[in-house]
Amino acid sequence: MKSIAVNYTPEIGKIYFRSILKKTVLTSFLLVIISQFSFAQKADTVSSRTFTLSQCINYALHHQPAIKRSQLGENIAKTNNDINLSGLLPQVNASGNLVHYFQQSNLGASSASTGSGSTSAGSSGHINSFVPQLSATQNIFNPALAYAAKSAPLYIKQSQQITDSTRIGVAANTSKSFYALLLTLEQIDVLKEDTARLGKNLRDTYRQYKGGVVDETDYEEATITLNNSLAQLKQAKENIIPQYATLKQIIGFSPDSQFNVKFDTNEMIRQISIDTTLTLQYEKRIEFQALTTQKKLQHEQTDYYRMAFLPTVSAYFNYNYGFGSNSLSTLFNTGYPSSLIGLSLNIPIFTGFSRVNNVRRSRLEEEVLNQDEFALKSQINTEYTTALANYKSNLYNLGQLRTNVNLAKRVYFVVTLQYKQGIVAYLNVITAESNLITSEINYINALFQVLSSKIDLEKSMGTITY
Repeated sequence: MKSIAVNYTPEIGKIYFRSILKKTVLTSFLLVIISQFSFAQKADTVSSRTFTLSQCINYALHHQPAIKRSQLGENIAKTNNDINLSGLLPQVNASGNLVHYFQQSNLGASSASTGSGSTSAGSSGHINSFVPQLSATQNIFNPALAYAAKSAPLYIKQSQQITDSTRIGVAANTSKSFYALLLTLEQIDVLKEDTARLGKNLRDTYRQYKGGVVDETDYEEATITLNNSLAQLKQAKENIIPQYATLKQIIGFSPDSQFNVKFDTNEMIRQISIDTTLTLQYEKRIEFQALTTQKKLQHEQTDYYRMAFLPTVSAYFNYNYGFGSNSLSTLFNTGYPSSLIGLSLNIPIFTGFSRVNNVRRSRLEEEVLNQDEFALKSQINTEYTTALANYKSNLYNLGQLRTNVNLAKRVYFVVTLQYKQGIVAYLNVITAESNLITSEINYINALFQVLSSKIDLEKSMGTITY
């Protein structure tokens, strides 16, 4: 640039700007071609699999690891219930006692029945004895089993609500990530149009400079503006890569595989409306439903501790087949079968006030859950009012920016004509172009802000469908 300022002649200026034009046009052309080629090359490596937003959500609901973990939690809850309720079925056991007496008493054969219904063999007059036993016990009434039976459906419901909460979160996050990716893709389209306009402006400015209509500064300004637009376009295209990776992670898609996204901007614009007159209903929120289930479980536990004074009743049956002999070789020659049936009753009379203290503690935990419910309602109301305010303001902003885009296009068209006619300076064109690209980018940002705030509003109202 110093050579221009010091030893500038018209002929040298023509040669200089001719070389600058060639370099700039060639550089701009190569940048566009290279970026298009790299983007097309990436697109070629992408499989023919194409996902819409609903397809992304459906894929995430079937492949997201967090949802799979929640579904495994449901199976675990069902298995725990089966374990806790196994006491309702008969309990059958087999045992055997092999005894050799070094010394026997003179009391003779005897046997005793234990409190649980099993028998123990005493001395039978034989030095060697073997008594195999088959015992069966059936619970008739047990407070712990009654509590397990009443709480089993609640535990299943609780695990299902955890899965539902995870699915809602995945659906909301997938939608937001999808919209963020589309925002970048839309920005690329806008920047491509901007680059094309600026390329045309550069060519027109050069022709006007050659014709002596404008000076060299207009041409330099056009070159600077085009280069800035190309840099923004390159940056936007590079941003697609991490955004695709984020979307893959959210929906549980393999990092080594590829997919395209399919969307219709006009359809999304038609879907941004939501009825803002609906009344907030706390019971629709999955968090409120889960807390209600937890309160019911805690109430069942309070009832269990309160009814712990009730007796435990069970029936039992024992069958023994004893063998006895003074010689081991003849131990199994003769058998002495015996069997019995009985009823067992166990009444807790004094347990050191543990039942009373358990009831008191459980009721205090119920009160804690009541306070949690009050806090949750306040939190839900705050989330709802915030989401509603954001949605309304973003929707209004979208309408204003749509008007700005139309005005900016008209202003740019008029200023460009005026510049070509020599009425205004090229600075006016740059300003009009800057206003146009800013208006278009702001409009796209506002569109996806409305879509994102709509997701937040639906989530706060508990109306997200998946």
